[in-house]
Amino acid sequence: MTTAKVYLIPSLLGTSPHQRVLPDYNIKVIESINTFVVENEKSARKFIKQVCPEKVQADLEIYILDKDTNAKDLFDIIKLLDQGKTIGIISEAGLPAVADPGAQLVKVAQEKRIQVVPLVGPSSILMALMASGMNGQNFAFHGYLPIDKTDRKKRLSQLEAESSKTGIAQIFMETPYRNNQMIDDLVKLLHGETRICVACDITLESEDIRTRSIKEWKNEKYDFHKRPAIFVMQAN
Repeated sequence: MTTAKVYLIPSLLGTSPHQRVLPDYNIKVIESINTFVVENEKSARKFIKQVCPEKVQADLEIYILDKDTNAKDLFDIIKLLDQGKTIGIISEAGLPAVADPGAQLVKVAQEKRIQVVPLVGPSSILMALMASGMNGQNFAFHGYLPIDKTDRKKRLSQLEAESSKTGIAQIFMETPYRNNQMIDDLVKLLHGETRICVACDITLESEDIRTRSIKEWKNEKYDFHKRPAIFVMQAN
């Protein structure tokens, strides 16, 4: 039986001090291994250097697993598991394997009966839900909504209807430079009593989390342009 493990290592959501959001145990794990599967090498090395400044960067084995990883490269990464190597998976931001390509490798590890160890860290999705005041018992995450305006409006109407019928809190994301446009679309499309939470810059000094009804958003002053945000919807 292999002694290898796959550690799911949360990274930071921005430039906040790592002591605020990462337990000491995470740092010990990072210190103990040198093989990492990451979404972006530059940001992963920067993160490792920040939390473990004494770790020798030249000793690190970095493998890329992103949305463009082909079958051959994925096979090369899988061979690490077959060799019995303990590896750490690091996402670009937040939790690996949640809305993240690392899920592909976790699936293989589970199939091979290799121990997968999730570590504690910041999740923008759950933290937004926590702070929204919406239904934490019944919720759904939809990732990015369609870019096409017609398809996006159709999808937003579907999510509002589902939330109204079932009480499910609907969670989704937008590319940061389209955040303000998303709010404009929500205001134009949804019912006045539907509530929207915009959770922006979570864990950062500039954190801004607001829940307002659609009719309140019409008069709200805001600017979330180019700032990472999560949207939570709850319809009556």
